[in-house]
Amino acid sequence: MMRKYLQIITAIVLALLLTGCGSDHADSHHRTDSEKNRSVKVINWKKPSQNKPYPKITTNNGRFLQVSLKKQRVYVMSPKHRVLYTMYASTGIHHSTPKGTYHIQQERGNFFYNGDSREGAHYWTSWKDHGIYLFHTVPTNAEGQYIKSEAQHLGKKANSHGCIRLSIPDAKWINRTVPMGTKVVID
Repeated sequence: MMRKYLQIITAIVLALLLTGCGSDHADSHHRTDSEKNRSVKVINWKKPSQNKPYPKITTNNGRFLQVSLKKQRVYVMSPKHRVLYTMYASTGIHHSTPKGTYHIQQERGNFFYNGDSREGAHYWTSWKDHGIYLFHTVPTNAEGQYIKSEAQHLGKKANSHGCIRLSIPDAKWINRTVPMGTKVVID
């Protein structure tokens, strides 16, 4: 009788352990999947990259723009190489964004469209070859409407023809406030 009682208790304990382990295991997978989903950040290309004011850049405060091809970011840097602001970017595929030190040039505008590539952009600002290499918004069609399938790459992978694509407000900020002559370092 005692032996049968111990077998029943053992069976109940085993059942509870197996049920408990199964639910813990499922919960841990559920948490892991949720955590993975949370870590995939959706970048809103219609908003500034950061939720803080843009820093002021003048011709004599030594601040400059640094572009990371590896991280797909544009940093506003202090003269002491401190990051003041970070922007999501999409640079050129197949290393088409040239590395080096350049400067913001006088050419800038509100909109362009290139019939050959069938893409345009708003708020463009030249940094090399006087209108060839630009900072600008995510691409648009001929009517100036943003191409959402292209915008989704912002901050994630190189996807341009050599220019540096930015969110709408980030491109507008560079276009309207970053002075000609500001250093641009691309690495």
